[in-house]
Amino acid sequence: MQSDISINRFKQFPLLMWILLFGSFITRGSYYMVWPFLAVILYEKFALSATQVGLILSNAAVISVLVSFAGSVLSDRVGRHQLMYISGLLYIISFSILAQVDTITGYVVVITLCSIATALWRPLTSALIGDIISDSKTRELAMQSLYFVVNVGCAIGPLLGVWFGLTGEQSSFYITAGAFAFLLGLLYWGFNQHKVNTNSKKVNIDKASDKAKPVSENRGQIIAVLLQDRLLQCLIVANILCMFIYAQMDSSLIQYLTRAEVPNLLELISSMIFTNALVIISTQFILLKFMAGLTLIARIQIGLVMLMFSQIWLAVNPLELFWGWIGAIIVMSLAEAILFPTMNVHIDRLAPDHLRGAYFGASSFYDFGFALAPLGGGIILDHLGGPWLFMIGAALCLVVIYMYAILDKLPRPDFERLKEGS
Repeated sequence: MQSDISINRFKQFPLLMWILLFGSFITRGSYYMVWPFLAVILYEKFALSATQVGLILSNAAVISVLVSFAGSVLSDRVGRHQLMYISGLLYIISFSILAQVDTITGYVVVITLCSIATALWRPLTSALIGDIISDSKTRELAMQSLYFVVNVGCAIGPLLGVWFGLTGEQSSFYITAGAFAFLLGLLYWGFNQHKVNTNSKKVNIDKASDKAKPVSENRGQIIAVLLQDRLLQCLIVANILCMFIYAQMDSSLIQYLTRAEVPNLLELISSMIFTNALVIISTQFILLKFMAGLTLIARIQIGLVMLMFSQIWLAVNPLELFWGWIGAIIVMSLAEAILFPTMNVHIDRLAPDHLRGAYFGASSFYDFGFALAPLGGGIILDHLGGPWLFMIGAALCLVVIYMYAILDKLPRPDFERLKEGS
């Protein structure tokens, strides 16, 4: 199915979609104004090592993945917007407490709460887009747009954090809490407007599955369906590996460059982060238009080949070659611009309407790749070294490419029969 990024497609976005886009921008921007500097705060207050800080964040990530799946499954039964309110309130409460907490135990608990709120919010947002936009092409554009504005927020946030001197101010977490309070107010208004505008069509987003006539699966039945979907299971494993590979840029690559004492280290790290955001923002819709005639699997395969090439480049790049590192990050960022939004669209295409939340919740298991990347990458760095880390990443790309190639051959449940038997 081809992509369409014409102005007319954007005009088909309902008001609630525009609120989600604006809200994602301001919340991601405010989030990254302060969250990247959390390690600075922990170091200055408690003198924690990088390993200790990483362990805190990794534990929070693992817990949040599990909670995210349970919450997304629940959203198919109780409605998307109720859980979005809950996760938004959790954001507000946790970031407000984070602005005041003064013990290590307190930080561990509150950081976990923040991570849970984030892990709940993202799949709920993606599933909600599927609920409010019926046309598949417009829905794909909406998901691409969401990924775009999130990256704009991620790029601008840290720069504003430095500009306003928020790099070590604990009270700055109130900014993120305030941004989510504002977004919840917008969402409340947007949900009510959407009800009014779609009432004549008998569409009710209070129950996420009304469009497909809800069925009465309990949690056990939903999990049974997911366990029958071999295609979904293969996809989850493939994307966990993909995220593990990509996440090395945020963790192990920095450690590798630091240990190797590369020239102009701080300038290089800052340049890589900026390059990553700039490439994604400037090329995402160009790539979408360029690949409009390709299937989703073909797009993902191209992205994986580029990711593999970037890993090989990182493995062989001379330590002192500054622009070589930047070139590898450009290729990796192009791969990200193709892969990440397309993965969301792929799940949306695979999910039956009445189990959309469960399928997006299952996709949150991808984040295990991010959670395990610092530990796995650190072990490889300690025992084999940096070049081997990235050559192993390239080899894993081949594994993921193969797994995507066999997806269509794997069995799936008979969703129509399951609905009729419910």
